[in-house]
Amino acid sequence: MTELVSYDLKDGVATIAISNGKANALSHEVFEELNAALDRAEQDKAVVILTGQPGIFSAGYDLKEMQKGPKEAAALVATGSKLTRRLAAFPLPVIGACSGHAIAKGAFILLSVDHRVGVEGPFKLGLNEVAIGMTMHHAGIEIARHRLTPAHFYRSVVNAEIYNPEGAVEAGFLDEVVAQDKLLERANELATHFKTLNMRAHRETKLKAKAEYLALLDRCIEQDSEHLGLSG
Repeated sequence: MTELVSYDLKDGVATIAISNGKANALSHEVFEELNAALDRAEQDKAVVILTGQPGIFSAGYDLKEMQKGPKEAAALVATGSKLTRRLAAFPLPVIGACSGHAIAKGAFILLSVDHRVGVEGPFKLGLNEVAIGMTMHHAGIEIARHRLTPAHFYRSVVNAEIYNPEGAVEAGFLDEVVAQDKLLERANELATHFKTLNMRAHRETKLKAKAEYLALLDRCIEQDSEHLGLSG
């Protein structure tokens, strides 16, 4: 791994950390390294902790890439959708250790992992696409619908409501919130518990429970690509 994504394996737990500037922006290079790190975790048969930097999990897609033009923006969104789809079906448990702000694609990643721990503090979490002039893509709508509570789904997707960490638990972006200095300790406690699961049963049950959702997500990713002129 280069400096954009680090991989640390210890006692069957792989901690994967994103480190790309103040916003922890998600670029093609970051997604490439995230996929490589997930490949390693699969090979190591490791429970995954996915985290960011202190104060920021991720503020979403790399704006430099998004602003190059519609085709470039669409290509990055497609790459991101495929990453979240992979996380949703990952054969081993994935814990999101949300170290601060999680906006747009950063929040979608939280909606795609098995358990999410956030931190106390003045942090913002949510989907701001409508607020910044982006019509939500089909895959994004379904990722949100799959995990957010019904009332907060509408408030998040259509109204672009942004939450503090405690509100994010109520909405469905997070499962729990801890003190900032306890984040990785709590994530490792969860990982230790998840290591006791039967991984075959975990994998097969996850795929069975999410079968309709994953099929829908595949259709949405293709639909988004067709709409944005990327398919074929």
